[in-house]
Amino acid sequence: MAMTGMPGGAAKLRIVPANEVSWDDLLTVVGSARAFDALCFCQRFKVLKTWQLIGEEERAHRLRTQAECGYPDSDTTSGLVGYLEDEPVAWCAVEPRPAYVRLTRPVTWAGRNEDKTDERVWAITCTLTRTPYRWQGFTYQMIAAAVEFARQRGARAVEGYGMLTEPGKVITWGELHVGSRNAFAAAGFRDVTRPTKRRVVMRIDL
Repeated sequence: MAMTGMPGGAAKLRIVPANEVSWDDLLTVVGSARAFDALCFCQRFKVLKTWQLIGEEERAHRLRTQAECGYPDSDTTSGLVGYLEDEPVAWCAVEPRPAYVRLTRPVTWAGRNEDKTDERVWAITCTLTRTPYRWQGFTYQMIAAAVEFARQRGARAVEGYGMLTEPGKVITWGELHVGSRNAFAAAGFRDVTRPTKRRVVMRIDL
């Protein structure tokens, strides 16, 4: 699976399901990413209690199990890894939406009336790019690839929860791990609701 760069000029990533890569490669990407002063290992939306209460070693174990790293014959995984040549540089978490229990909170569902347990609606909850590879448009590629991956797995829709960005205003990387609204819009997502001043629930129907 490969996507051309967006915006124009970005290098082309080779993007593959996480179960087809080694845990070491996935760890190279997510292990360098500290969000909110800790290594989340993409567990923030997976548990109803505060994810920091789960030890870092346990969080890593959970991600490794969810991603099925090193099991290419598995028909489940929790995301995609992007390679620049042979170097793992990017990660995108994408799964059926019910896997993310924190997305059932009222703030996410304000003004919406649909089945929260629908396995055919997928969600993108995290996009990471390693330093020094950031700000090259790789998030755009990862989101576009995640949509196609979900489509191939039978999804009827994909959601994202992007941050609103403003020209000239710096957003810390920890906040932007959910992806920007611009990156989701470039992949064809439309706004659904704005549960907070800086967060947009977005969706693409397949």
